Amino acid sequence: MNKELKVKDILEITGGILLQGDKEAVCGEFAYDTRRMNENDVYIGLKADTIDGSEYWEEAFKKNGKIVIINNIKIDVKLLQKWPDRTIIVVENSLEALQKIAAYKRNLYGKDLKVIAITGSVGKTSTKDMVANVVAQKYKTLKTQGNHNNNIGLPFTVLELENEEAMVIEMGMNHFGEISVLTSIAKPTICVITNIGTSHIGNLGSRENILKAKLEILEGCKNPKVVINNDNDLLHKWYVENKEKYDIKTYGINEKSLFNAENIELQEQSSSFDCNIDGENKNITINVGGEHFILNALCAITVGKEMGISSDKIVKGIESFELTQKRMDIYDLKDNIKLINDAYNASFESMKASLKVLAEYKEHRKIAVLGDMFELGDFAKGLHENVGKEVAKNKIDILIASGENSKYIVEKAKEGLKSENIYYFEDKEKIEELLLKIVKPNDVILFKASNGMQFYKLAERMVEIWKK
Repeated sequence: MNKELKVKDILEITGGILLQGDKEAVCGEFAYDTRRMNENDVYIGLKADTIDGSEYWEEAFKKNGKIVIINNIKIDVKLLQKWPDRTIIVVENSLEALQKIAAYKRNLYGKDLKVIAITGSVGKTSTKDMVANVVAQKYKTLKTQGNHNNNIGLPFTVLELENEEAMVIEMGMNHFGEISVLTSIAKPTICVITNIGTSHIGNLGSRENILKAKLEILEGCKNPKVVINNDNDLLHKWYVENKEKYDIKTYGINEKSLFNAENIELQEQSSSFDCNIDGENKNITINVGGEHFILNALCAITVGKEMGISSDKIVKGIESFELTQKRMDIYDLKDNIKLINDAYNASFESMKASLKVLAEYKEHRKIAVLGDMFELGDFAKGLHENVGKEVAKNKIDILIASGENSKYIVEKAKEGLKSENIYYFEDKEKIEELLLKIVKPNDVILFKASNGMQFYKLAERMVEIWKK
């Protein structure tokens, strides 16, 4: 069921102008970075803060692109004459054009395409990967690559559609209105909300507002099926208040739900639990440690059953799931040193979950290397203090912190850790020097911070230094 897009379709969808070229030309794959273009790709010149990608239209042709979509910029006629066999479409706003083209392509597949959209404060990417692995046991499935979950990444994912039967996509946001745009493009058939935490609370002002922003996911659906984590306090409250209005399916560990986990066993690098599926008790093992991955698995079970997938195939999808890179990457290094690189992003909830995973290494000395969490606004001090309390609660042996707000982690950690086991640096580059001095055989080191702190680069350097 491959749905071709032609230049004439693009012109109609976007209201664009054909500067030159062939209206009947068929569009290939879409790209916005000339450095990563393949032959015959359609280049869309997107405008950023400092550059306008439309200025690179000729670079796209040099990479053997045949079609470019650009904003209304000045183009030297002599340059046009160099590319007489290429097609140039001019639009008012290339980002809006991208989104309109993606929405059009999604509509070509109609009700035949099953679209599972996933949002939440934390766990979107790992949940997406696990759900997609389950869905793929029955349906040919397209999924969001990495965390390309914004107003650019999601449309490009949709434009990759060829002959898939299902699409599992991630929706992220920082402000009100952003998920509304994404869901209007993707038109989900199943909407998943993993949790409502504190990510971006500095932008939105309260967890209640975060819930309101996440619920925009329902705007793109007709009679949506909704899947929620019933253990989350705000989602549970919303479920109780709205279960007569929406078709809501629940999963959880603590709250009574459609699917619950029982007999949970957490190991250092794996976890297992029992779940009743179709009246049959299934024991399921996940090849990643941490209670939050059990919630991800329960979500995948719930979605799988909504899509008519057998319990055996659901279990197979969960047990063969592999985590996206930079999410709980665990390295076995020399002298039995273990390093956990979970420094791609951070919120209080994900910090708490990662520290619980670190605490499972009961036979090892546990070192937490923590940095700032971003976009918390007036809540920054209190939430960083809460991380410090989690460090003490989980009996972490050594804390190393760096960042403007990480001093609050240190202050609260002192309530449970000895001062000689706590280190704080204004300059994070000094962390490497300290680690080389204090790390011993059998230690486990967790790296966790918001992406902008670039702790993942520090973790990668230590992996290179300590690799076998």
